[in-house]
Amino acid sequence: MEHVTVSEEPSAALMYHVERPVFNEGYIDSELLHRKKRTSKSLQRRIAEHLRCSSEKAKSVVFGFLPILTWLPSYPLKQYLFGDIVSGISTGVMQLPQGLAYAMLAAVPPVFGLYSSFYPVLLYTFFGTSKHISIGTFAVISLMIGGVAVREAPDSMFAVNGTNASQVVDFEARDARRVEVVVALTTLVGIIQLVLGLLRFGFLAIYLTEPLVRGFTTAAAVHVSVSQIKYLLGVHTARFNGPLSVVYSLDAVFRNIASTNVVTLIIGLVCTVFLYIIKDLNERFKKKLPIPIPGEIIVVIVSTGISYGMVMSENYGVEVVGKIPTGLLPPKIPDFSVFPNLFPDAFAISVVGFSIAISLAKTFALKHGYSVDGNQELIALGLCNFMSSFFHTFVVTASMSRSLVQESTGGHTEIAGLLASILVLLVVVAIGFVFQPLPTTVLAAIIMVNLLGMFKQLKDIPALWRTSKIELAIWLVSFFASVLLGLDYGLVVAMGFAILTVIYRTQCPKNALLGQIPDTGLYFDVDEYEEAEECSGIKIFQSNTSIYFANSDLYVSALKAKTGIDPAKLLAGRKSQIKYAKRDNGERKAVNHCSSVKKNAVVLLDVELGVTHEVVAGPKKQMDHVYTNGQMNENHTESDSEDDFFLQRLTPIHTIILDFTPVNFIDSVGAKCIKSVIKEFATVDVKVVLAGCSSK
Repeated sequence: MEHVTVSEEPSAALMYHVERPVFNEGYIDSELLHRKKRTSKSLQRRIAEHLRCSSEKAKSVVFGFLPILTWLPSYPLKQYLFGDIVSGISTGVMQLPQGLAYAMLAAVPPVFGLYSSFYPVLLYTFFGTSKHISIGTFAVISLMIGGVAVREAPDSMFAVNGTNASQVVDFEARDARRVEVVVALTTLVGIIQLVLGLLRFGFLAIYLTEPLVRGFTTAAAVHVSVSQIKYLLGVHTARFNGPLSVVYSLDAVFRNIASTNVVTLIIGLVCTVFLYIIKDLNERFKKKLPIPIPGEIIVVIVSTGISYGMVMSENYGVEVVGKIPTGLLPPKIPDFSVFPNLFPDAFAISVVGFSIAISLAKTFALKHGYSVDGNQELIALGLCNFMSSFFHTFVVTASMSRSLVQESTGGHTEIAGLLASILVLLVVVAIGFVFQPLPTTVLAAIIMVNLLGMFKQLKDIPALWRTSKIELAIWLVSFFASVLLGLDYGLVVAMGFAILTVIYRTQCPKNALLGQIPDTGLYFDVDEYEEAEECSGIKIFQSNTSIYFANSDLYVSALKAKTGIDPAKLLAGRKSQIKYAKRDNGERKAVNHCSSVKKNAVVLLDVELGVTHEVVAGPKKQMDHVYTNGQMNENHTESDSEDDFFLQRLTPIHTIILDFTPVNFIDSVGAKCIKSVIKEFATVDVKVVLAGCSSK
């Protein structure tokens, strides 16, 4: 029976006193608790129940696969429609120049960026669960795609002999092949994401920790920026891929910097400054502006008009977008023969794309009070990429900048994304040819200004330095590995290092001896808090890690080091004491034996001579010796065993408490290790008890 009394003294802190019986595990398991009886189902029955169909189950499956059915019938037109229209137009206006620009990163003609801004966005409206993310082209993914395209279809494959035996690249054949590779890659990415979603692998993104993703995307921003310098300067260099590609690209640009096109550079710098100012104004006055100023579409329209009017391509050698076919291309089956070469890249791109999309989706869902389904998001992205790939698109994911615009301009549902895709469709079908004179340096300026948000992630470094050195190490390794080794190898290295940090945390946990805060039931680390006092004869040991095969030996070593008790050393010391004690006792026996022989000899001699005087001369005193038949017996008896004499306690500690509160799990190796610890400490009369154990 538990009795609780509360002291309500106004001048003192509230106190409570608890009286309750003490239970042991045996009593709890046998008397206090009784487990429920459960009948195990056969495999056949479980399969039958899983496959059994009902109207409710069918409805749940359909609604889960098509989330649009859950919200569209109850869509509030008056409340949401205007905001979705404004948001859709704003996002679509932003999606047009970004689609053209990111196609350059993907190493395909710009029109394919417009295709990728239409089909996947349309499909996500029906299958996606997030109401605010903007699906479409994204710089990081586009750059990863471009790396694969350049590797599989390099310029050297399409070199033809030109004048004076010089090498000329057949750009039309090269671009056609790169489109085939990119489309096949997109199909494979869609298949991987779809399969992972159907297998309920939506949790996969949790293994890409936030510092890893932010370091990776910052490194991708470096790659993207370096790749756009040549377009900004109007310099013609080869595109590099793989380890040290950033170094090779910078080296190529600086080697050819003398051939910079001044007009191209001026246009690029003016557009960059203008876009930066507009971006800053939108950020400062976002609460006052009904919609953000569409700086990107402004520079696209103005620069296209100027380029067309001044015929910059012919008169000044400014590189322009070139031919943009009007209308949509007919569907085409991808080239499946290249799948084996693309699988590792496809898996990396699918995981990174999903990670970016789900992190943005969860951020907006938390802000606006709804939930997103990670597995359904994987299915939605997989369907968007797979089905769209038959219409000549490349891999898409959520865009951070467009998602912020879609949310900040009043978007409430996926209708905003649908309207944005329709706007892109109108441009592709009707006026795509208008953007043919657009200078590519303008697209480079758009890309570089949009990367400013990613470069702001460098501020993570001082913040992580103050909060977590391990997460800082993950960020730095992810960044430098991705910059130097390339995005594909860098991601693998970063994930491997992140896993190693988990192992390191279990191998090097924080170990502490706990002491009681006087007059409280609180226990804290005695090394950190002055008030914490250890209980006499008791050590309370805490290690904030689970105990399993990889760290069980380290746990025992830390226990012995912290408590200062090593049973093996104590037993060795005891044996050494007994050894020396036996030797000293043997020497004493020998000395006593010699003196006894001498005394006996004197007494016998005196008896033979008939002398009966005392052996020891001097004043009379009580003697400790008794002679019987000439033998001398001592009153004190020697101990039968020297061990009894030396078995005093070797340590003042009589009890060690292992605090298992932070221990999440313990495997069979760890359990055996704890058992051996209990037995080992028992040999030196130290009792080991466990506290705070989980019932599972």
